Amino acid sequence: MAKIVEIRWHGRGGQGAKTASLLLADAAFNTGKYVQGFPEYGPERMGAPITAYNRISEERSTVHSNIYFPDFVVVVDETLLRAVDVTAGLKKEGAIVINSGKSPAELRPLLKGYEGRVCTIDASKISVEELGRNFPNTPMLGAIVKVSGVVEEHEFVKDMEASFHHKFASKPQVIEGNMRALKRSMEEVQIG
Repeated sequence: MAKIVEIRWHGRGGQGAKTASLLLADAAFNTGKYVQGFPEYGPERMGAPITAYNRISEERSTVHSNIYFPDFVVVVDETLLRAVDVTAGLKKEGAIVINSGKSPAELRPLLKGYEGRVCTIDASKISVEELGRNFPNTPMLGAIVKVSGVVEEHEFVKDMEASFHHKFASKPQVIEGNMRALKRSMEEVQIG
């Protein structure tokens, strides 16, 4: 059976975790991979914790369930570290990527003994500086691609630029900022 890379996203409603997981699925699909990208939510509202998922593989996957033992976890909102068990089931061979201005070493004590790689990126700061508003999902997307290697970086950047041109056709002024945020996060992610 082919290796399936599973990613679980933790965020709050309105932060774009679901959108980022779907963008990653699209980018992986465009490189010829089989993908799944889906959210899990019920009666959540803006600001409530949400979870989204990605499965990416070279071969078709017949598994269609939530992800309980992810290879990677993305935490879009650092406050969730105290509210949600974000490392539940996370494989120690994988990594967790957290939106934070803190170092990986500073956050490790909050991760319930997780022994794998801890990575941080100040996605909120990058977003504010490059987009003028706090939209951390684009920088988090770049960071998880860098850390996981699930999509080749050059192809990913090319695909995202085409996606942003389509998505923001009526707002071309945001394309450059999103591309800068994406590339910058890939350069600045701290891998602990």
